[in-house]
Amino acid sequence: MTPETASAVAPSAETAPLPTTTAEPDVSVVCVLGAEAEVDDLIDAFDRRLREVHRTFEFVFVLDGPNPPAARRLEARRASGAPVRWIAFRQPFGETLAIAAGVEQAHGRVILTAPSYLQIDPVEVQGMLAEIEGGADLVCSWRYPRKDPWVNRIQSTLFNLLLRRLVKMPFHDLNCQFRAMRREVMREIPIYGDQFRFLPLMAQRQGYRVAERKVRHLMERGRRGFFGFGVYLRRFLDILAVLFLTKFALKPLRFFGLIGSVFGVFGGAILAYVSYEKVFTAEPIRDRPLFILGVVLLVLGAQVIGFGLVGEIIIFSQARNLREYRIERIDS
Repeated sequence: MTPETASAVAPSAETAPLPTTTAEPDVSVVCVLGAEAEVDDLIDAFDRRLREVHRTFEFVFVLDGPNPPAARRLEARRASGAPVRWIAFRQPFGETLAIAAGVEQAHGRVILTAPSYLQIDPVEVQGMLAEIEGGADLVCSWRYPRKDPWVNRIQSTLFNLLLRRLVKMPFHDLNCQFRAMRREVMREIPIYGDQFRFLPLMAQRQGYRVAERKVRHLMERGRRGFFGFGVYLRRFLDILAVLFLTKFALKPLRFFGLIGSVFGVFGGAILAYVSYEKVFTAEPIRDRPLFILGVVLLVLGAQVIGFGLVGEIIIFSQARNLREYRIERIDS
């Protein structure tokens, strides 16, 4: 947990501290509450379903910024005896940080993350937990069939298709946060920014067993239609970051070397062409934009390769502290 998370988790004046408990329930339902949170519906639905499958459980809610109505409902439910605990941020910090804070406070052996409304039929909890009991470390959901507008479905499909092609991992709906996982998955994999979206990719890369399960999609809230240019740019950068982290995190020279080599080859080719014209046609090269472009590309290529070399030096110096694998069993 980062220092900023620790400071954010401090309860606001409107909340009481999380109670201390020594019990370890089977399941901790972790949920980040937004402005339109359905607190009572969530508690009632998951409470009923988890009791039906004979699991002990708790709810850990995270208020990502001031939310007095939700705080009042949570306080009322806890006073009525519901296994509810909650924390509140003094200001919004985003979904990933909020989930990380909630997991930090959770005691369950299995963490179930859920949206702030009944997006997925709670009956799917049984199947998700069965996957965990069958050996999976993390189970991500695939909303099928989708209930949101066709524009949103197309955008989501293209986003996940691009990720599958680039990262070579078989997930169809990384935008859905309804997931079940063993507690150690979230404790051992650092997430930041918008990285919770890509947790299944990071977990599979580190050797965890990740399963995907189709779930019944009840409704979808949030923005509909096309998003602004900034959203698409952030998604592209997210994909680029995931590609780097999953493929080149320990081999930065291959990533930067490839990009730098492309710049260098184009720059060298341009300079070779300009030099040929100078030698055989007496064409002047001074003040030619093409010559300047060639020099810039060649220098840029050398700098990018230099970034990769610096990254390799850092990886080499920290190699003893890095562990990109998980040991499941040791026979001695």
